[in-house]
Amino acid sequence: MRILVVEDEAKMAALLKRGLAEENYAVDVAATALDAVWLGTESAYDAIILDVTLPDGNGFEVLRRLRQAGRWAPVLMLTAKDRIADRVAGLDSGADDYLTKPFSFDELLARVRALLRRGGEARPAILSAGTVTLDPATRQVTVEGRLVDLTAREYTLLEYLLRHAGMVLSRTRIREHVWDEAFDGDSNIVDVYIRYLREKIDRAFGIELIETVRGAGYRIKGT
Repeated sequence: MRILVVEDEAKMAALLKRGLAEENYAVDVAATALDAVWLGTESAYDAIILDVTLPDGNGFEVLRRLRQAGRWAPVLMLTAKDRIADRVAGLDSGADDYLTKPFSFDELLARVRALLRRGGEARPAILSAGTVTLDPATRQVTVEGRLVDLTAREYTLLEYLLRHAGMVLSRTRIREHVWDEAFDGDSNIVDVYIRYLREKIDRAFGIELIETVRGAGYRIKGT
């Protein structure tokens, strides 16, 4: 398995390369956005670890360019702690998962293994499930062709659910990806926003988009 690590901090890049090599992965390292795009388009990778902050650009633009070039290797983005905006931008660009700094190497390995199991299938620019569509570029949501007005948080939650359609997502996982990790407000916040989405989509249009999996969490029924 071949992995591309895009990280401009030399010490971090060396640690990642050494650790992954010890797990028998072949590893290439790029320290700039320019090198990342060149390597990512010229070589076939099974997964990419991509830092958001780069000296000559950012990981979001690198990812957009790779996806535009038809490179669908799953991407794990490394983001700054407490930056929900980074996660949203990463999803819009085509990221598959996130890890906030600082992180444990064991967790990074686990996430890489999960991405490798997923493979590099092409992922559509427009997300959909049944009659529900979401366009990350315009941030518009439609049901049966009619626009639905969502708040920023409702939109982010729906997008995360749609990007993992068919998967059961625990409340903890949803909260980690849609809310700040340091969020210490209402412990039922996920349930509250699921209810908001159901009011605006499921009940408003008489459909069953969001399914409750008792004792496990929520999922969007498969597309």
